[in-house]
Amino acid sequence: MEKEANAAPFARLERVTTKGNLWLYILSALRKKKIYAYGLRDGVEREFGWKPSLIMSYVVLYKLEHGGFIRSAFEGRRKYYSITEKGRKLLRKGKTFLRSLAKKL
Repeated sequence: MEKEANAAPFARLERVTTKGNLWLYILSALRKKKIYAYGLRDGVEREFGWKPSLIMSYVVLYKLEHGGFIRSAFEGRRKYYSITEKGRKLLRKGKTFLRSLAKKL
């Protein structure tokens, strides 16, 4: 019984720090190279060990692009995304916050 009770808070933490903050993973992946949306999911899985849903990836990409944190351009039939300077600043801010939080915990 006790083991089950401990699983719910951890599952919630895991969900919030992964799916709930997909923007961090996307910006982190894009800081290295431009990526197309479908390939982005595989990149997140390779680098961070979990694979976001396709729909959620597109939703977050749209919001990041609309906010000026990433930009897109077609190369052939694929739409590639790249990070902007505004996106790099947001990523740094997010990473700084997480480091600070981890130290306090």
